[in-house]
Amino acid sequence: MTAHLEVHQFPVLNDNYAFLVHDAAQGITASIDTPDARAILSEAERLGWTITHIFNTHHHHDHAGGNLAIKEASGCTIYGNSADASRIPGIDIKLADGDTFDFGGHVVEVVETPGHTVGHIVYYIADESIAFVGDTLFAMGCGRLFEGSPQQMWNSLSRIRQWPDDTRIYCAHEYTLANAEFAMSVEPDNTALRQRFDEVKAMRRNHKPTVPTTLAIERQTNPFLRADVPEFINAIDMPGQGAVDVFAETRRRKDSF
Repeated sequence: MTAHLEVHQFPVLNDNYAFLVHDAAQGITASIDTPDARAILSEAERLGWTITHIFNTHHHHDHAGGNLAIKEASGCTIYGNSADASRIPGIDIKLADGDTFDFGGHVVEVVETPGHTVGHIVYYIADESIAFVGDTLFAMGCGRLFEGSPQQMWNSLSRIRQWPDDTRIYCAHEYTLANAEFAMSVEPDNTALRQRFDEVKAMRRNHKPTVPTTLAIERQTNPFLRADVPEFINAIDMPGQGAVDVFAETRRRKDSF
């Protein structure tokens, strides 16, 4: 019987999270991105784990900047998007949309999610109901469109939205309180959102992480997943507009919020 994966989460840098995914049976550990090599190596050593894999979601320095230092220290194998290979330091395994690979007896599915960057990918492990989504999706938010288009990002988010409600979403930053404040500004009559806003305020007052979230929560409260929901379209005063236009306007408002 395949053992459950253990996900160890800890804060690094200003607002990033680092994730170590460990399979005890095989003695393997993946670092999801590498925001802070020293902190990640130190935490792995404290836990008695050896980093054997790095799964990169995209090339930004706070996601791939520690690749080479961790690889030098551990000899790990680095996975990343083949289309972004020139921007992923030390890449060994080049992945593409729809690829799958084994990690500790679990199937990891690679999903391309362009928008934040053109080469962004996420890692979905269906039998564990977990996904590592980098900067594509945040709790009540989504990544800025540094390289991609609103159409690309909406398509990417729509793919993520199709996963089961109980999927645990591990996003890379603690942005939730600021995202909730924006979400309340555009959909103040959303009852689920008001309740979630109160929960998040309490969690952050007590220095508790708001990550992971679940897809069920995000479907109800994340404005960027609700661009085709009639209640949200009316709340943002864009009746008759398509989802991509509604998404683009929501992102524009968040960028200047």
